[in-house]
Amino acid sequence: MSTAVDHELLVELTEERGVPGYEDRVRELVREELEPHVDRVRSDAMGNLVGTVEGSADPDYDVIVAAHMDEIGFMVRHVDDDGFLQLDALGGWDARILRAQRVTVHTDDGDLTGVIGSVPPHTLDEEDREKTDEVEDVHVDLGLDAEAVEERVAVGDLVTLDQTTERVGAFVTGKALDNRVSVYAMLEAARALAEPDVTVHFAATTQEEVGLRGAEALGVDVDPDLVVAVDTTVANDVPGFEGGEQVTRLGEGAGIKLKDSSVITNHKVHRRLRAVAEADDVDYQLEVLPAGGTDTGGLQRTSGATPAGAVSVPTRYLHTPTECVHEDDVAAVVDLLVGFLESEDGSHDYTL
Repeated sequence: MSTAVDHELLVELTEERGVPGYEDRVRELVREELEPHVDRVRSDAMGNLVGTVEGSADPDYDVIVAAHMDEIGFMVRHVDDDGFLQLDALGGWDARILRAQRVTVHTDDGDLTGVIGSVPPHTLDEEDREKTDEVEDVHVDLGLDAEAVEERVAVGDLVTLDQTTERVGAFVTGKALDNRVSVYAMLEAARALAEPDVTVHFAATTQEEVGLRGAEALGVDVDPDLVVAVDTTVANDVPGFEGGEQVTRLGEGAGIKLKDSSVITNHKVHRRLRAVAEADDVDYQLEVLPAGGTDTGGLQRTSGATPAGAVSVPTRYLHTPTECVHEDDVAAVVDLLVGFLESEDGSHDYTL
């Protein structure tokens, strides 16, 4: 196993704010961490950040390691006459979890704390109790009068959930572990990788949560020979789920993706990932995700047929403010990435 997880860096990454299309704060943090370990860094018009390490033996063979840095959040779509904010979702939310959450509204004049209130249950009638929660019905209360809200908040301002990142036993829990924990793993791999044979592009991508958009643009710009995406995946190893419904289990190692709704990974790539894990004694588990897409799909087909695989961090309670990962799994993902990249010399045949 690699050295212990750098909890301080993981906290910094997860607690920073960056919804799809507005990943600026996260991008600058990633740039700062990535620059010392790569030959050059660039960003593009989509906001993707790419740190490149030139290959020592075959610099014309290009590998992308991609991890998206956006988090699900909201945009203000309306400010009503009483100063309450209505929201438009950026990414996939289960509106049931939004009741009684604290949020941050990011305005031009600075951040404001607000709450998504939940009325007392004993004041609800039967119709209200049976109503299906929808994001469009959510209102943010800023504790300010309407005039003050009108002066400080505008349509288009961004909203994120307010949550700290903490250790819980062997777990780390917080918001935006999807997908900052994978960005963390990518940064650790960049730190550990020394003089790869092939050129490696470490890419922090944008707008994954709204349709893999940053990855699709990046695939055209870089035109890779091989792709390895890093993302979180479902770990339903909790009461109420059995067998294949669990997808992965926390503490049992890195996930090696076979499929999700956006991709069927190249089987020669995922078999080599398995071979590396076994040779390096890295714990792993195979992932078959029935729903949900990843940058793997965005990069596999954009610039023509590209061999693509993916490594996943098993995560409980995805798309909630209390996502949980196991530190051993995070370390396994780093080890697998490093082992795979160190052994890639451009000679492996991934054609089918």
